[in-house]
Amino acid sequence: MRLLLAEDEKALSKALVAILERNNYSVDAVYDGQSALDYLEMDNYDGVILDIMMPKVDGLTVLKRVREKGNLIPILLLTAKSEVDDKVEGLDAGANDYLAKPFHSKELLARIRAITRTQAAQVNSKLTMGNVTLDRATFDLSTAKGSFRLANKEFQMLELLMCNPHQLISSERFLEKIWGYDSEAEINVVWVYISYLRKKLSALHADIQIKATRNAGYSLEENPS
Repeated sequence: MRLLLAEDEKALSKALVAILERNNYSVDAVYDGQSALDYLEMDNYDGVILDIMMPKVDGLTVLKRVREKGNLIPILLLTAKSEVDDKVEGLDAGANDYLAKPFHSKELLARIRAITRTQAAQVNSKLTMGNVTLDRATFDLSTAKGSFRLANKEFQMLELLMCNPHQLISSERFLEKIWGYDSEAEINVVWVYISYLRKKLSALHADIQIKATRNAGYSLEENPS
């Protein structure tokens, strides 16, 4: 799941990115409201964490502009303000939820799960294809032969493949969706992670495989009988 974090306090932003990535989210971080609007034009996010007090364009204005365009992406507002009027203004402007600073990371994660639940099926649900199950709650990849707990990028790549079985996904799409637009990662990092996943699927005697199509991308397919 890919999130956009708009928070101008860079130390807090860095800490939040670390927390979110440890919990298997991909995050793009921006530090002002105009950048948030620019990134949202790319329309590549599952949710937004939006600070209200930001330079250039404040968070409430960002929220209103996003909703004026008919974009229903889940948005969680962050602010140092905790007055009722501020909460009401944010919710009336179209925010899905509101979290006042300071907050506990567990509450932040719970609120993100809550606002994105309707966007991406139940976060705690399991994806299944063939004899393989991917548990989105525990990040476990399993068959009757055993299981592996996947690392962050491995989990996100396999989740994307399992949500789109038989569909080609290009290396560029993996980079964009999982590493982010600002990443300096090389395109061959995708192949490296595909290799990791293939080895784990093989070790679990999976009856599905990640198929490469030259100059096109990767797809998840049943093993030929």
